Amino acid sequence: MQQLEQNLKTALQAAAQAVFGQEIPVANLVLQPTRKEFAGSFTLVTFSLTKAFGKGPEQLGQALGEWLLANAPAVRGYNVVKGFLNIELADAEWLTLFGELYRQPAGAPVPTGGPQQVVVEYSSPNTNKPLHLGHLRNNFLGYSVAEILKATGATVTKANLVNDRGIHICKSMIAYQRFGAGETPDSSGMKGDHLAGKYYVLFEKHYREEIKQLEAEGVANDVAKKQAPLMLEAQQMLQQWEAGDEEVMALWHRMNGWVYDGFNATYRNIGVDFDKFYYESGTYLLGKERVEEGLQKGVFFKKENGSVWVDLQAEGLDEKLLLRADGTSVYITQDLGTAELKYHDFHYDSSIYVIADEQNYHMQVLQATLKKLGKPYAAAIHHLSYGMVDLPSGKMKSREGTVVDADELVKEVEDAAKAATLEKGKTEGLSDEELDQLYHTLGLGALKYYLLKVDPKKRMLFNPEESVRLEGDTGPFVQYSYARISKIQRDAEETGVVKTDDFSQLDELQATEGELIQQLAGYAGVVAEAARTLSPAVVAQYAYDVAKSYNRFYTEVPILKETDPLKKSFRVALSAKTAETIKTSLGLLGIDVPERM
Repeated sequence: MQQLEQNLKTALQAAAQAVFGQEIPVANLVLQPTRKEFAGSFTLVTFSLTKAFGKGPEQLGQALGEWLLANAPAVRGYNVVKGFLNIELADAEWLTLFGELYRQPAGAPVPTGGPQQVVVEYSSPNTNKPLHLGHLRNNFLGYSVAEILKATGATVTKANLVNDRGIHICKSMIAYQRFGAGETPDSSGMKGDHLAGKYYVLFEKHYREEIKQLEAEGVANDVAKKQAPLMLEAQQMLQQWEAGDEEVMALWHRMNGWVYDGFNATYRNIGVDFDKFYYESGTYLLGKERVEEGLQKGVFFKKENGSVWVDLQAEGLDEKLLLRADGTSVYITQDLGTAELKYHDFHYDSSIYVIADEQNYHMQVLQATLKKLGKPYAAAIHHLSYGMVDLPSGKMKSREGTVVDADELVKEVEDAAKAATLEKGKTEGLSDEELDQLYHTLGLGALKYYLLKVDPKKRMLFNPEESVRLEGDTGPFVQYSYARISKIQRDAEETGVVKTDDFSQLDELQATEGELIQQLAGYAGVVAEAARTLSPAVVAQYAYDVAKSYNRFYTEVPILKETDPLKKSFRVALSAKTAETIKTSLGLLGIDVPERM
């Protein structure tokens, strides 16, 4: 595709030299795909050339187009719409390009000149509750961004920082001590992460009751929140944990073990993985060392109560607590340690944090604090900030138990995919095991696609029913397009269609064939753009556009019923390359494709 564009640019330079006696400035020689409502392959915007050439935009376009048509064999036609010169390429150009694409291996690296050593940190769950809908967007984004960057040839490490310590973890532990009565995942029949989440919600329930009781006794709300017995117990437990109290540590290990079993089951089910796990319990001490370093350097300061702070007002931020007065650490304490550990382990030139936009300020503080410390990796930190996921019923709240559980949601979309598939009546010849796998593939594909097709920065509303539709801009529609082509490939093999990669003897293309080739040729540019913007939505849109183009082609042009052997071979090959491109593109989103639907 790049060579095709370069050849056309060279022809345009020759046209300008021949007609106007001067070349088009390189900065103004920008080609873009022609909009679908106009005939053409590429469009040159001529408005920016009027001053240099002393001609009106339409006159310029007309003169350049006439020269190209008469002198450039690659050009078969043109039209001018106001200041836009739409250029149609000859079918031979597209056929030559397709031959090159067809011989190219699937998923060939797309070098972009971007970072080569990358760490993508995502998921980052708390061990006091199961994963929910918001975590799903995080996991799918992180996994997809890592796969997209891998497609550029970068070495990418998928990292998961588990928030396994802190006051929120102690809340679940205190509630379990108070109300657990020895309950376990086995005795309750609950996944371990769900069991821990149950006690986090119980803590908040009883904590609110204690606050109300204190308020009834005349204690102000802000004071009641601090003096509630449960909160005092949780704070004491955190101090005991940091002091290594045996009983507290034993309970911590036990409950966290339950949670990890639950997390791992969910990760396997949703198809995400990690190369490296970090744990806050293993990084906060290094973070404390960095706080001490900052004090020695004079870039941090202590307040009268002994708490440690950094002053970032000169950076447009504020003062930030780094260590509590009682010596216990806060989130950013361990973040300082984790950033250093990751750099020590992987010497990254880009460290991407997939964290919701609610933490924008926190991430600004982290980077500014590392710069204060003079850390060489501070500039490599990049916050992939994404919008929260809302439901028709409103915002989720973990402590009130109103979250949409990830495991339940995956099951819900699988059931919806099953219902939609059965309604279409396309399950003949599949065993029960194959059907279960199909429903899982479709349901998870629907969920991932729906959450990834929206630009990460945008807040979004999730609609489970809409996500599993087999028509429109959905994962199942794109998956169905792949399955349709798979059926064509099987039928082509059964009927003995000749395979070839030499299409030079073809004399013309149907419009939908040329459009499809142009779309397939755009894959490398899509990967480059998605990597530059860290946006899987770019890939999702591309996969959908390819599927749409193929379905138009399938509807308008005979494939296996074509009587001309060469045309039939070409259309089967075009179908095969389309299927390969859809599979590769969806793979970058972490979505599998079914061979049958």
